[in-house]
Amino acid sequence: MSRLRSPSRRLTLSAGAALALAALAPVAVHAQGAWPAKPVRIVVPFAAGGTTDILARAVAQELTKALGQSFVVDNKPGAGGNIGADLVAKAPPDGYTLLMGTVGTQSINKWLYARMPFDPQKDFMPITLVAGVPNVMVMNAEKAAARNINSVQDFIKLAKANPGKLNMASSGNGTSIHLAGELFKSMTGVYMTHFPFQGSNPALFSLMAGDMDVMFDNLPSAMPHIKSGKLKALAVTSAARSQALPDIPTVEEVGGPSLKGFEASSWFGLLAPAGTPADVVNKVQQATARALATPEMKERLLAQGAIPSGNTPAQFAQHIDRELKKWQPVVKSSGAKVD
Repeated sequence: MSRLRSPSRRLTLSAGAALALAALAPVAVHAQGAWPAKPVRIVVPFAAGGTTDILARAVAQELTKALGQSFVVDNKPGAGGNIGADLVAKAPPDGYTLLMGTVGTQSINKWLYARMPFDPQKDFMPITLVAGVPNVMVMNAEKAAARNINSVQDFIKLAKANPGKLNMASSGNGTSIHLAGELFKSMTGVYMTHFPFQGSNPALFSLMAGDMDVMFDNLPSAMPHIKSGKLKALAVTSAARSQALPDIPTVEEVGGPSLKGFEASSWFGLLAPAGTPADVVNKVQQATARALATPEMKERLLAQGAIPSGNTPAQFAQHIDRELKKWQPVVKSSGAKVD
Protein backbone atom coordinates (compact mmCIF):
# COMPACT_ATOMS: atom_id res chain seq x y z
CA MET A 1 0.00 0.00 0.00
CA SER A 2 1.37 3.40 -1.01
CA ARG A 3 2.33 5.86 1.71
CA LEU A 4 1.09 8.72 -0.42
CA ARG A 5 -2.24 10.18 0.55
CA SER A 6 -4.62 12.07 -1.65
CA PRO A 7 -4.88 15.86 -1.28
CA SER A 8 -8.43 15.44 0.02
CA ARG A 9 -7.25 13.05 2.75
CA ARG A 10 -4.50 15.44 3.80
CA LEU A 11 -7.02 18.29 3.89
CA THR A 12 -9.36 16.24 6.07
CA LEU A 13 -6.60 15.50 8.58
CA SER A 14 -5.51 19.15 8.70
CA ALA A 15 -9.05 20.31 9.25
CA GLY A 16 -9.54 17.73 11.99
CA ALA A 17 -6.34 18.81 13.71
CA ALA A 18 -7.41 22.42 13.53
CA LEU A 19 -10.79 21.63 15.04
CA ALA A 20 -9.12 19.67 17.84
CA LEU A 21 -6.76 22.55 18.63
CA ALA A 22 -9.64 25.00 18.55
CA ALA A 23 -11.55 22.85 21.00
CA LEU A 24 -8.57 22.70 23.37
CA ALA A 25 -7.68 26.39 23.18
CA PRO A 26 -10.43 27.64 25.56
CA VAL A 27 -9.39 25.00 28.07
CA ALA A 28 -5.75 26.16 28.01
CA VAL A 29 -6.74 29.81 28.29
CA HIS A 30 -9.10 29.01 31.13
CA ALA A 31 -6.43 26.99 32.94
CA GLN A 32 -3.97 29.84 32.66
CA GLY A 33 -6.53 32.42 33.73
CA ALA A 34 -7.52 30.31 36.73
CA TRP A 35 -4.17 30.70 38.48
CA PRO A 36 -3.89 29.96 41.32
CA ALA A 37 -5.85 26.73 40.99
CA LYS A 38 -4.02 25.04 43.88
CA PRO A 39 -1.94 26.09 46.92
CA VAL A 40 1.18 28.16 46.25
CA ARG A 41 4.43 27.54 48.10
CA ILE A 42 6.61 30.45 49.27
CA VAL A 43 10.07 29.09 50.02
CA VAL A 44 11.89 30.83 52.85
CA PRO A 45 15.59 29.95 52.56
CA PHE A 46 16.15 30.35 56.31
CA ALA A 47 14.80 28.81 59.50
CA ALA A 48 11.45 29.82 60.98
CA GLY A 49 11.33 32.83 63.28
CA GLY A 50 13.74 35.14 61.45
CA THR A 51 12.84 38.30 59.56
CA THR A 52 12.59 36.51 56.19
CA ASP A 53 10.12 34.09 57.74
CA ILE A 54 8.16 36.84 59.55
CA LEU A 55 7.69 38.85 56.34
CA ALA A 56 6.89 35.77 54.24
CA ARG A 57 4.13 34.69 56.62
CA ALA A 58 2.64 38.19 56.73
CA VAL A 59 2.58 38.35 52.92
CA ALA A 60 1.31 34.76 52.57
CA GLN A 61 -1.64 35.56 54.81
CA GLU A 62 -2.60 38.55 52.68
CA LEU A 63 -2.14 36.72 49.35
CA THR A 64 -4.32 33.87 50.62
CA LYS A 65 -7.12 36.34 51.32
CA ALA A 66 -6.65 38.26 48.07
CA LEU A 67 -6.27 35.38 45.60
CA GLY A 68 -8.50 32.69 47.08
CA GLN A 69 -5.89 29.96 47.45
CA SER A 70 -3.56 29.01 50.27
CA PHE A 71 -0.05 30.50 50.15
CA VAL A 72 2.06 28.24 52.34
CA VAL A 73 5.49 29.10 53.76
CA ASP A 74 8.09 26.34 53.40
CA ASN A 75 11.37 26.83 55.30
CA LYS A 76 14.42 25.41 53.49
CA PRO A 77 17.48 26.74 55.36
CA GLY A 78 21.14 26.20 54.66
CA ALA A 79 24.21 27.56 52.84
CA GLY A 80 23.37 31.19 53.52
CA GLY A 81 20.02 30.82 51.78
CA ASN A 82 21.42 29.11 48.68
CA ILE A 83 19.65 25.77 49.28
CA GLY A 84 16.16 27.27 49.33
CA ALA A 85 16.88 29.74 46.53
CA ASP A 86 18.29 27.01 44.31
CA LEU A 87 15.18 24.90 44.91
CA VAL A 88 13.04 27.73 43.53
CA ALA A 89 15.44 28.47 40.67
CA LYS A 90 15.00 24.88 39.46
CA ALA A 91 11.24 24.63 40.13
CA PRO A 92 8.70 24.57 37.28
CA PRO A 93 7.96 28.16 36.18
CA ASP A 94 4.21 27.77 36.73
CA GLY A 95 3.69 30.24 39.57
CA TYR A 96 3.24 27.61 42.27
CA THR A 97 6.72 27.93 43.79
CA LEU A 98 7.92 31.39 44.85
CA LEU A 99 10.93 32.62 46.81
CA MET A 100 11.18 35.16 49.59
CA GLY A 101 14.62 36.26 48.51
CA THR A 102 16.98 38.49 50.45
CA VAL A 103 19.89 40.81 49.88
CA GLY A 104 22.01 37.76 50.71
CA THR A 105 20.56 35.30 48.21
CA GLN A 106 20.18 37.82 45.39
CA SER A 107 23.06 40.29 45.85
CA ILE A 108 25.75 39.09 48.27
CA ASN A 109 26.19 35.34 47.81
CA LYS A 110 27.33 35.67 44.20
CA TRP A 111 30.46 37.47 45.42
CA LEU A 112 30.88 35.46 48.62
CA TYR A 113 30.60 31.85 47.44
CA ALA A 114 33.26 30.28 45.25
CA ARG A 115 30.60 28.13 43.57
CA MET A 116 26.98 29.20 43.15
CA PRO A 117 24.23 26.72 42.18
CA PHE A 118 22.16 29.45 40.51
CA ASP A 119 22.44 32.88 38.90
CA PRO A 120 20.60 35.47 41.03
CA GLN A 121 19.44 37.38 37.96
CA LYS A 122 19.13 34.92 35.06
CA ASP A 123 17.37 32.19 37.04
CA PHE A 124 14.62 34.35 38.61
CA MET A 125 11.75 36.62 37.68
CA PRO A 126 11.62 39.50 40.20
CA ILE A 127 8.07 40.12 41.46
CA THR A 128 8.29 42.85 44.10
CA LEU A 129 10.44 44.23 46.89
CA VAL A 130 8.45 43.52 50.05
CA ALA A 131 10.40 45.53 52.61
CA GLY A 132 13.74 46.98 53.58
CA VAL A 133 15.03 46.81 57.16
CA PRO A 134 18.08 47.98 59.08
CA ASN A 135 20.16 45.53 61.03
CA VAL A 136 20.76 46.13 64.72
CA MET A 137 23.89 45.38 66.74
CA VAL A 138 22.72 43.45 69.80
CA MET A 139 24.24 41.71 72.80
CA ASN A 140 22.92 39.46 75.52
CA ALA A 141 21.66 42.07 78.02
CA GLU A 142 23.05 40.28 81.10
CA LYS A 143 26.48 39.81 79.55
CA ALA A 144 26.54 43.43 78.40
CA ALA A 145 25.69 44.62 81.93
CA ALA A 146 28.30 42.34 83.50
CA ARG A 147 30.97 43.72 81.18
CA ASN A 148 29.77 47.36 81.43
CA ILE A 149 29.07 47.52 77.69
CA ASN A 150 26.75 50.46 77.03
CA SER A 151 27.93 51.65 73.62
CA VAL A 152 29.61 50.62 70.39
CA GLN A 153 32.85 52.16 71.63
CA ASP A 154 32.66 50.06 74.81
CA PHE A 155 32.26 46.95 72.67
CA ILE A 156 35.20 47.83 70.42
CA LYS A 157 37.43 48.25 73.49
CA LEU A 158 36.29 44.87 74.82
CA ALA A 159 36.90 43.14 71.47
CA LYS A 160 40.35 44.66 71.05
CA ALA A 161 41.31 43.60 74.58
CA ASN A 162 40.14 40.03 73.84
CA PRO A 163 41.14 39.24 70.21
CA GLY A 164 39.45 36.09 68.94
CA LYS A 165 37.67 35.45 72.24
CA LEU A 166 34.30 37.00 71.32
CA ASN A 167 31.77 35.00 69.30
CA MET A 168 29.71 36.65 66.57
CA ALA A 169 26.47 34.89 65.60
CA SER A 170 24.78 35.17 62.21
CA SER A 171 21.86 33.62 60.36
CA GLY A 172 24.25 31.95 57.92
CA ASN A 173 27.26 32.53 55.71
CA GLY A 174 26.63 35.27 53.18
CA THR A 175 23.59 36.80 54.84
CA SER A 176 23.42 40.54 55.44
CA ILE A 177 23.71 39.72 59.15
CA HIS A 178 27.02 37.96 58.55
CA LEU A 179 28.35 40.63 56.19
CA ALA A 180 27.37 43.50 58.49
CA GLY A 181 29.56 41.86 61.12
CA GLU A 182 32.40 41.31 58.66
CA LEU A 183 32.21 44.96 57.60
CA PHE A 184 32.31 46.01 61.26
CA LYS A 185 35.36 43.80 61.86
CA SER A 186 37.23 45.10 58.82
CA MET A 187 36.53 48.77 59.59
CA THR A 188 37.41 48.57 63.31
CA GLY A 189 40.24 46.05 63.11
CA VAL A 190 38.70 43.78 65.75
CA TYR A 191 38.72 40.00 65.42
CA MET A 192 35.72 37.88 66.43
CA THR A 193 34.97 34.24 65.68
CA HIS A 194 32.01 33.89 63.33
CA PHE A 195 29.39 31.23 64.08
CA PRO A 196 26.86 30.81 61.23
CA PHE A 197 23.46 29.33 62.15
CA GLN A 198 20.70 28.10 59.86
CA GLY A 199 18.55 31.17 60.34
CA SER A 200 18.17 34.18 62.59
CA ASN A 201 16.02 32.52 65.23
CA PRO A 202 18.49 29.79 66.31
CA ALA A 203 21.27 32.39 66.29
CA LEU A 204 19.22 34.67 68.55
CA PHE A 205 18.45 31.86 70.97
CA SER A 206 22.16 31.08 71.23
CA LEU A 207 22.87 34.76 71.85
CA MET A 208 20.20 34.97 74.54
CA ALA A 209 21.49 31.75 76.12
CA GLY A 210 24.86 33.44 76.55
CA ASP A 211 26.78 31.25 74.10
CA MET A 212 27.32 34.11 71.63
CA ASP A 213 28.55 37.63 72.37
CA VAL A 214 27.14 39.79 69.58
CA MET A 215 24.94 39.71 66.49
CA PHE A 216 24.03 42.18 63.75
CA ASP A 217 20.48 40.89 63.38
CA ASN A 218 17.63 42.14 61.21
CA LEU A 219 15.58 44.52 63.34
CA PRO A 220 12.15 42.79 63.02
CA SER A 221 13.37 39.47 64.44
CA ALA A 222 15.43 41.13 67.19
CA MET A 223 12.76 43.66 68.19
CA PRO A 224 10.67 41.45 70.53
CA HIS A 225 13.79 40.46 72.48
CA ILE A 226 14.99 44.07 72.68
CA LYS A 227 11.60 45.11 74.05
CA SER A 228 11.59 42.22 76.54
CA GLY A 229 15.00 43.29 77.85
CA LYS A 230 16.76 40.06 76.89
CA LEU A 231 18.87 41.83 74.27
CA LYS A 232 20.68 45.15 74.51
CA ALA A 233 20.65 47.20 71.29
CA LEU A 234 23.88 49.15 70.81
CA ALA A 235 23.23 50.66 67.36
CA VAL A 236 21.38 50.23 64.07
CA THR A 237 23.40 49.63 60.91
CA SER A 238 21.41 51.88 58.57
CA ALA A 239 22.40 55.39 57.47
CA ALA A 240 19.55 56.90 59.51
CA ARG A 241 17.90 55.94 62.79
CA SER A 242 14.94 53.58 62.69
CA GLN A 243 11.41 54.83 63.42
CA ALA A 244 10.91 51.66 65.46
CA LEU A 245 13.89 52.44 67.75
CA PRO A 246 14.32 56.21 67.54
CA ASP A 247 16.51 56.37 70.66
CA ILE A 248 19.08 53.90 69.31
CA PRO A 249 21.88 55.61 67.35
CA THR A 250 23.41 54.44 64.09
CA VAL A 251 26.78 52.68 64.09
CA GLU A 252 28.26 55.63 62.21
CA GLU A 253 26.96 58.14 64.80
CA VAL A 254 28.71 56.53 67.75
CA GLY A 255 31.39 54.35 66.22
CA GLY A 256 34.08 56.98 65.87
CA PRO A 257 36.28 57.77 62.84
CA SER A 258 36.89 54.13 61.92
CA LEU A 259 33.17 53.55 61.29
CA LYS A 260 32.45 56.67 59.24
CA GLY A 261 30.19 55.70 56.32
CA PHE A 262 29.20 52.35 57.85
CA GLU A 263 25.91 51.09 56.41
CA ALA A 264 24.61 47.53 56.03
CA SER A 265 20.85 47.26 55.63
CA SER A 266 18.77 44.28 54.53
CA TRP A 267 15.87 43.79 52.14
CA PHE A 268 13.41 41.05 51.27
CA GLY A 269 11.39 40.41 48.12
CA LEU A 270 9.32 37.89 46.21
CA LEU A 271 10.75 36.14 43.15
CA ALA A 272 9.62 33.36 40.82
CA PRO A 273 11.59 30.95 38.62
CA ALA A 274 12.68 32.43 35.30
CA GLY A 275 10.04 31.84 32.63
CA THR A 276 7.05 32.24 34.95
CA PRO A 277 4.17 33.82 32.96
CA ALA A 278 4.07 37.60 33.19
CA ASP A 279 0.38 37.62 34.09
CA VAL A 280 1.09 35.44 37.15
CA VAL A 281 4.00 37.67 38.21
CA ASN A 282 1.86 40.78 37.80
CA LYS A 283 -1.03 39.25 39.73
CA VAL A 284 1.22 38.47 42.71
CA GLN A 285 2.89 41.89 42.56
CA GLN A 286 -0.39 43.78 42.47
CA ALA A 287 -1.94 41.77 45.32
CA THR A 288 1.22 42.21 47.42
CA ALA A 289 1.41 45.95 46.71
CA ARG A 290 -2.23 46.43 47.71
CA ALA A 291 -1.66 44.54 50.96
CA LEU A 292 1.49 46.50 51.82
CA ALA A 293 -0.32 49.78 51.18
CA THR A 294 -3.05 49.15 53.75
CA PRO A 295 -2.74 51.16 57.00
CA GLU A 296 -2.84 47.95 59.04
CA MET A 297 0.08 46.33 57.22
CA LYS A 298 2.10 49.54 57.15
CA GLU A 299 1.67 49.98 60.89
CA ARG A 300 2.49 46.33 61.54
CA LEU A 301 5.73 46.39 59.53
CA LEU A 302 6.90 49.83 60.67
CA ALA A 303 6.42 48.79 64.31
CA GLN A 304 8.82 45.92 63.64
CA GLY A 305 11.37 48.16 61.95
CA ALA A 306 10.55 47.18 58.36
CA ILE A 307 9.79 49.72 55.62
CA PRO A 308 7.18 48.30 53.18
CA SER A 309 7.64 48.66 49.42
CA GLY A 310 5.56 46.78 46.81
CA ASN A 311 7.37 48.13 43.74
CA THR A 312 6.99 46.77 40.20
CA PRO A 313 8.89 43.78 38.79
CA ALA A 314 10.99 46.13 36.63
CA GLN A 315 11.83 48.35 39.60
CA PHE A 316 12.74 45.34 41.72
CA ALA A 317 15.01 44.01 38.93
CA GLN A 318 16.80 47.37 38.85
CA HIS A 319 17.13 47.30 42.65
CA ILE A 320 18.76 43.84 42.55
CA ASP A 321 21.18 45.01 39.85
CA ARG A 322 22.21 48.04 41.92
CA GLU A 323 22.66 45.91 45.03
CA LEU A 324 24.85 43.39 43.21
CA LYS A 325 27.13 46.23 42.14
CA LYS A 326 27.12 47.73 45.64
CA TRP A 327 28.02 44.57 47.55
CA GLN A 328 30.76 43.25 45.25
CA PRO A 329 33.45 45.68 46.54
CA VAL A 330 32.16 45.35 50.13
CA VAL A 331 32.59 41.56 50.09
CA LYS A 332 36.00 41.89 48.45
CA SER A 333 37.29 44.47 50.95
CA SER A 334 35.94 42.48 53.92
CA GLY A 335 37.93 39.42 52.87
CA ALA A 336 34.92 37.17 53.55
CA LYS A 337 34.80 34.05 51.40
CA VAL A 338 32.91 30.74 51.52
CA ASP A 339 34.20 27.70 49.60
